[in-house]
Amino acid sequence: MTLEPVPDWLIPPDAGFTAEDLDRLPDLPPHTELIDGSLVLVSPQRDFHGLAMYLLEYGLRAAAPTYLRVRREMTVTLGPRQRPEPDLMVLQASAITGPNVTGYQPADVLLAVEVLSPDSEVRDRKRKPELYAEAGIPHFWLVEQEDGHPVVHAYELDVVTGKYVAVGVHRDRLKLARPFAMDIDLTAIDRL
Repeated sequence: MTLEPVPDWLIPPDAGFTAEDLDRLPDLPPHTELIDGSLVLVSPQRDFHGLAMYLLEYGLRAAAPTYLRVRREMTVTLGPRQRPEPDLMVLQASAITGPNVTGYQPADVLLAVEVLSPDSEVRDRKRKPELYAEAGIPHFWLVEQEDGHPVVHAYELDVVTGKYVAVGVHRDRLKLARPFAMDIDLTAIDRL
């Protein structure tokens, strides 16, 4: 049996990888994130994950004001060793500078959304919200599955503490006034 050579990107530098490395490392698997200087590889997603993302993306696009845009699975550079990839984000339209952009800055992001997966549960529940809050992203949603339906936990950044505070748990309908007015039928996932 012949062993294949290990790709260079599999072995981290002593100080860890940097946000810029994600654009320079050849042949990285799709949706590779950088958390605390370490590459995080994404496992195959379950059907619920894709359906929940589609449902929320469609609802957000329909409700977003014209000065905002919705992006899915794009990175946001939070610091030199932090470049996570929210499942969805809402950002300022002015941040979109062309088709070759590989990531965005936190000052342009209004909302970051994470849909829980078994392999990313700890990151999505703990580390990513902490990083998004420290970067000043005003809104965060955590989406989990309950009996095959999405449950959206909505959070808003408390400017005094610099941490997210819960503003609601939404099961059948996601109706919010902030970050902008929306009314998304979460039960519509059954028709996708």
